[in-house]
Amino acid sequence: MLIRKPDDILPSEITDEAVWRSRRELMLRAGLTAAAVGLPGWTARSAFAQGASAQDAGVLTGKPDAAFSVMDKQTPLADVTSYNNYYEFGVDKADPAANAGKLQTRPWAVSVEGEVARPRTFTIEELLKLAPMQERVYRLRCVEGWSMVIPWVGYSVSELLKQVEPTGNAKYVEFVTAVQRENMPGVRTGILDWPYVEGLRIDEAMNPLAMLVFGVYGKVLPNQNGAPLRLAVPWKYGFKSAKSLVKIRLVEKLPVSSWIKAAPQEYGFYANVNPNVAHPRWSQATERRIGEDGLFSPKRKTLMFNGYGEQVASLYQGMDLKANY
Repeated sequence: MLIRKPDDILPSEITDEAVWRSRRELMLRAGLTAAAVGLPGWTARSAFAQGASAQDAGVLTGKPDAAFSVMDKQTPLADVTSYNNYYEFGVDKADPAANAGKLQTRPWAVSVEGEVARPRTFTIEELLKLAPMQERVYRLRCVEGWSMVIPWVGYSVSELLKQVEPTGNAKYVEFVTAVQRENMPGVRTGILDWPYVEGLRIDEAMNPLAMLVFGVYGKVLPNQNGAPLRLAVPWKYGFKSAKSLVKIRLVEKLPVSSWIKAAPQEYGFYANVNPNVAHPRWSQATERRIGEDGLFSPKRKTLMFNGYGEQVASLYQGMDLKANY
């Protein structure tokens, strides 16, 4: 049973600056970005949060899906929309809310191609009508050691993949994100090799928990959260949930994701949340919940597969999860 109530919720506020800053310093040491500057003050972040939550986002509701929702306290919308990793718009947490307003989300289309019987390009309008919208409250766990609880609106990735009829050669699914050089300041630097690419095994992508997201908190997805559609793969670290998708390719060979390409010694293909396997620079045993756990509060224990083991552990039966991190 997925639904559970945490017994270790602690009051308060934000995550450690040092935790996420070390990931940023990796890029600085590697000479990957010339644009990275100091952390904006929390005053500035609060201003961005106010603007983000007040933006003119349209209503997008979904039927509550209790079977796939957790009962954890939800992260405030202001935090969800202002504390983001979206390097196309900058490397600081407040940069996406500050810079993503120029992202053009209409017209928008997603091509689904590769090892499929019926390749097709879907407009965003077609995707919004492809399956009934559901609201699912998912945990999100970042590899940097912080987490959120977010009510996403969308439907299972499998609903889309069934439309194109994957062939027997489709072993993996590659997700490619948008590059708008004139609107994304981050892609004009060498932060990563653009476009951002992620991947899943076909059975992972077909698992009903893997979700295409179009909205959050009953509203159309804000630009800084990956508009107009993104992935949510709640049992994996957040970088697996690619934003602003433009292409989905079903392939026979394992895709090379952006973070594997940038730092193969630190990032693996699977990226399943695992408190027993540390990242080279961060322990994964505990996490700080944004909007709840204060800077000086004890961190909460991280759950195996982010608490979704009942739904996904069978996908990895017999695998060495330390070797296949």
